[in-house]
Amino acid sequence: MLTNQENELLCRVDGDAPMGQLMRRHWTPVCLIEEVSEPDGAPVKARVFGEDLVVFRDTEGRVGVMDEYCPHRRVSLVYGRNEDCGLRCLYHGWKMDVAGNVIEMVSEPAASSMAQKVKHKAYQTKEWGGMVWAYMGPQDAIPEFTPPAWAPTAKTRVSIAKALLPCNWAQILEGAIDSAHSSSLHSSDFVPARVGGAEANSKNWLRPSTDKAPRLVVESTEYGFRYAALRRPIFNANTHDYIRSTVFVAPATVLIPPNNLYNVANVNVPMDDENTAFYFIAWGDPNTTPETETWRKFLGQQVGVDLDERYRPLRNHENRFWQDRASMTAGNFTGIKGFPNQDIAMWVTMGPIANRSDERLGASDVAIVEFRKRMLDALKDFENGSTAVGTGEFAIPSSVCAYQAVVPKETDWRAYQARYVWGDAQELKEPQVETNYQISQ
Repeated sequence: MLTNQENELLCRVDGDAPMGQLMRRHWTPVCLIEEVSEPDGAPVKARVFGEDLVVFRDTEGRVGVMDEYCPHRRVSLVYGRNEDCGLRCLYHGWKMDVAGNVIEMVSEPAASSMAQKVKHKAYQTKEWGGMVWAYMGPQDAIPEFTPPAWAPTAKTRVSIAKALLPCNWAQILEGAIDSAHSSSLHSSDFVPARVGGAEANSKNWLRPSTDKAPRLVVESTEYGFRYAALRRPIFNANTHDYIRSTVFVAPATVLIPPNNLYNVANVNVPMDDENTAFYFIAWGDPNTTPETETWRKFLGQQVGVDLDERYRPLRNHENRFWQDRASMTAGNFTGIKGFPNQDIAMWVTMGPIANRSDERLGASDVAIVEFRKRMLDALKDFENGSTAVGTGEFAIPSSVCAYQAVVPKETDWRAYQARYVWGDAQELKEPQVETNYQISQ
């Protein structure tokens, strides 16, 4: 349970809010590459940390992320002309390049030097792992982009389902790190089975346990924390535990225990205090990781079927998330199709910002408690001049990963030699990052 003041500190990101300022010290996903795949294509609106942005790919293929509103009279550039290596405002024809330079002012006299005196806000960008990233922190101290744990190499297949949700980022993230809920909320899709470990097929995920009350053990780290949910396995329950170990990478990423074919992650980007861009990711070996559309269909997150063209869910509180009560009577636990749609129904019905002062937490909420404590402590350290959690010397080591396994009870889950799911379990090479991106000054 948090006080109202602590809840405000944890959740709010707009403007000068301390949590938003901490998050700005990280490279942040702004949109999917697929949204701006075409040079001179339609600009895209994005919103991050309460800031309205326009994203576009110019004639030469460079991606720009800028303040949405023209520096002249503050009209939206989302409606602008994307042409000849710049974005032109429809109102008076001012044109900006991806770095925010005003390269034309057709409404001003030809002899005017005004264009050289105006600079539009633009952020440095990087394309990686299917996303367009921007660094929205201090522009005089931009750190080198480091690949996220869920896209360690350019050869990694990354399939992403995106949904824009009307609720705060923290309640979404708490759902991702809550292992206990999967045994109830996802019980019709994450099915107990006589298997040696978590497995995936085209319809379900399978796991070797019927235990709905896991024992949780947490290890705090400099990058966030990791924890183990220990359950009784179907086989050898007297001598073995079924471990699902989840990793929280501050400030807003969760590495979820994998299945036998691919790894899973969740990234939550605050659009503002009450809206979040939710990304649910399958990643790994291209031979075993589903392609994007296959992944979205499996999740019930297809654009044009489950989402509108701007990634907003068609299922919502008003239409009861398309819950099928007849299927519930027939045995389906939730009557809601798709892992994330079941989660979304829970997150959204908490309200725009969950009231954590009215909760009654139990033993299964250890990871939730740790998340809140870890982030509030990290915020206090940051405001006292420390490096932002998850950055610099506090970045997650490349050897850390989520895992699931059935192991002898005497096994220390912290020391278990886990590796990402990748083909025949070969080691991944250290990422080699190209640095051919532009810096906006």
